[in-house]
Amino acid sequence: MTINGNVSFWFAADGLPGQRTPLSGDTTADVAIVGAGYTGLWTAYYLKQADPSLNIVVLESRFAGFGASGRNGGWLTNSITGGREQYLKTHGRKIVGRFQELLNETVDEVINIASAEGIDAHFHKGGELNVARNQAQLVRLRAAAQAESLWPEAGTQYLDAGQTAQRINISGALGSIHQPQAARIHPAKLVRGLAQACEALGVRIYEGTTVTEIAPRKAITTYGTVEATYILRATEGFTAHLKGAHREWLPMNSSMIATEPLSAQIWEQIGWGERDVVGDMAHAYMYAQRTQDDRITLGGRGVPYRYGSQTDTDGATQRRTIKLLTDILHEMFPATRDAAIAHAWAGVLGVPRDWKATVGLDPETGLGWAGGYVGTGVTATNLAGRTLRDLILEPGSELTQMPWVNRKVRRWEIEPARWIAVQGLYKAYGIADATEKASGKSSRIAGLADLISGRG
Repeated sequence: MTINGNVSFWFAADGLPGQRTPLSGDTTADVAIVGAGYTGLWTAYYLKQADPSLNIVVLESRFAGFGASGRNGGWLTNSITGGREQYLKTHGRKIVGRFQELLNETVDEVINIASAEGIDAHFHKGGELNVARNQAQLVRLRAAAQAESLWPEAGTQYLDAGQTAQRINISGALGSIHQPQAARIHPAKLVRGLAQACEALGVRIYEGTTVTEIAPRKAITTYGTVEATYILRATEGFTAHLKGAHREWLPMNSSMIATEPLSAQIWEQIGWGERDVVGDMAHAYMYAQRTQDDRITLGGRGVPYRYGSQTDTDGATQRRTIKLLTDILHEMFPATRDAAIAHAWAGVLGVPRDWKATVGLDPETGLGWAGGYVGTGVTATNLAGRTLRDLILEPGSELTQMPWVNRKVRRWEIEPARWIAVQGLYKAYGIADATEKASGKSSRIAGLADLISGRG
């Protein structure tokens, strides 16, 4: 029987955590952080490390890791959200190249800090492998490999069908690109350990405390108001719940499944000994990992957006989405056809209007923010936390000069326009993928959808 929801599979082994004590009334702090996911916790961690005298409060509506930090695919990878090309126009090759190097280095930073703090988050640095499974995808893959060759900082390598099969036996794989700066992780173990590390430094974490409004120097909650010199928003896909922020970032849904542990005989057929994190070149792409206990977790979009920026409460996903993801699993790995699907779940990620992450601080109001990672935040949250630290304590540092800092992004359209647009966008991607799978020829539909959406 498949467990559907219960936040995510990542909490299944240890159970959902009990909530920490909520805020008990008005209080003050030097820094108040809204959201106890990776962004908020890394920010608190680095601020407290840099200046132990800081009084730091983290406010969380449920529990640490309830959102994307406890539900994601476990990809600690070096992606620049939305790509590098648009940043070239505004910041130039040298800065963008350094931005890529910083994200490369951040993969190891997370692994090293976790080790120092005694956090066993099942790290395995096998790199990231993206595969092409039809001729149209192969055309995009080769174009991507050519583009990556201009960025030696990323270390990406093109692999033909035979080389791909040596790493992992994916049915129908025609080629792949592999980049080494990526690791598989267990998301919930990382966020739980990080919360405990913050508390050990003296950070106050109040759970079960919903922030309804953020204003200069104050965060208003259901239990009282926190006044602080700096108020930092780290709410990612739940940002739309805050007063006045409904159109800032769109909460995009993503869903996942996890198999039961697979037998040694199945793994002999699949390979995957390096435990790369695996994606594909479809327009509505998938993402997967081989877990420490030898399951496959696999995710994709499913139903991408709920009207009015609604978000779920327990992580349950739709039956048709479970079937869609299971079909992808079986197509890619036929040896799994008799394996049970043990768990399915869903969550939301934050999507800015230009599909690029941002981090920033207004020193006049004390309001700061980081997020909009569009699903590539496991690594970026760490760099964002260090960047917020520097914006507060060391303005003008190298991190504060990176292209994502203090960018202005226009807001999403009002309903029903954005619901229609997002539904249409992913409908177009689905049609394009189906057409390419059947014909092997590239579809223009997806490219047009990218341009209209602002991704192109």
